[in-house]
Amino acid sequence: MPIDVESKLLIVDDLPENLLALEALVRGPGRAVYRATSAEEALALLLDHEFALAILDVQMPGMNGFELAELMRGTERTRHIPIIFVSAAGRELNYAFQGYESGAVDFLHKPLDPHAVTSKVSVFVDLHRHRKALRQEMEKLAAAHKKQEELVEQLQRTQRDLEHAVQMRDDFMSMVSHELRTPLNTLYLETQLRQLHLSKGKLESFAPDRLPAMIARDQRQIRNMVRLIDDMLDVTRMRRDALSIQPQPVDLAALARAVVEGLRQQAEAAGSSIGLEAPRELRGVWDEFRIEQVLTNLLTNALRYGRGKPVEMMVSEAGGMARITVRDQGIGIAPEDQERIFEQFERTDDSRKHASGLGLGLYITRKIVGLHNGRIEVESTPGHGALFRVELPLEAEPKTATQARA
Repeated sequence: MPIDVESKLLIVDDLPENLLALEALVRGPGRAVYRATSAEEALALLLDHEFALAILDVQMPGMNGFELAELMRGTERTRHIPIIFVSAAGRELNYAFQGYESGAVDFLHKPLDPHAVTSKVSVFVDLHRHRKALRQEMEKLAAAHKKQEELVEQLQRTQRDLEHAVQMRDDFMSMVSHELRTPLNTLYLETQLRQLHLSKGKLESFAPDRLPAMIARDQRQIRNMVRLIDDMLDVTRMRRDALSIQPQPVDLAALARAVVEGLRQQAEAAGSSIGLEAPRELRGVWDEFRIEQVLTNLLTNALRYGRGKPVEMMVSEAGGMARITVRDQGIGIAPEDQERIFEQFERTDDSRKHASGLGLGLYITRKIVGLHNGRIEVESTPGHGALFRVELPLEAEPKTATQARA
């Protein structure tokens, strides 16, 4: 065990010549000797330094050595310092008994025996060095143990993250295959039915008045698949920090009207309707394609979980910001889920019961809003619908996905 530790010694005597003589006996390599000519001066030094040993003269004017020792024993900082008393009184006096009561560990009698002084001081100096070295080793062990615990915790956290990533991957593959299979199965069944009609000569199924509905059904299923693929591609771009925006002048009010009109058929299929409140125009600088994604995702979610009740969208301007709110009267979102739903592949238990989906729409929406220096928030009570609010600066500076996270 390394014991290269400096030891500080305090010697107290009211006579300077005694201090010089005592210092000559106790000084040595690795030792720093501090002198005090009074108990008060000694107390000041004790407050500033950590001493390995205090050698106190008993008979001093004012506060004597015994009184100084009692003060040292009453203070947490100094109570563990070994004390050796120096006395010129005869051995027959009761000084030793009083000294040990005051906390002394040993006594030296004048005239001092040089060998006795150096031997006793060396013992206490060595004890102090070993004790201090041991404390340093214990501190090192404690620090190493803490570091080890932190590493174990980090490894456990990494393991949990990996397990979660694997679970997310498996869930993602399962969801993707399910979500793609639904429109593909619909298209396959449609083609099988048409082939059957053709084989039996039932050409009335292909009459001009039926073709628009047939084409619309096909387009709806194809759009569903394209949207799923686009969402997955967007998530991949976000992970590679490759998703960026290309701002240009946009009329947000006109864009909102176009999106609402494009979702009329989906709203009717859900037994719902979409109301829009917007000014005649609201111009700003945004990435039109990405903002259309935001509007579409919010309205699609509202229709999906709105229980067939009307959905309301409002577009307005306030304080140099464009504001978009989408309100539904559906199943609502529990408070503990209101932050989680913006993470990728995250869906609430209630949402899974009401509709299918990958859990990417709100994740992509928040990323796009962030790329425009905007913010998105939700207000909701379970069973009483949800309100999503988006605020966008009227002019967005181009940013990457990395900057959006900063």
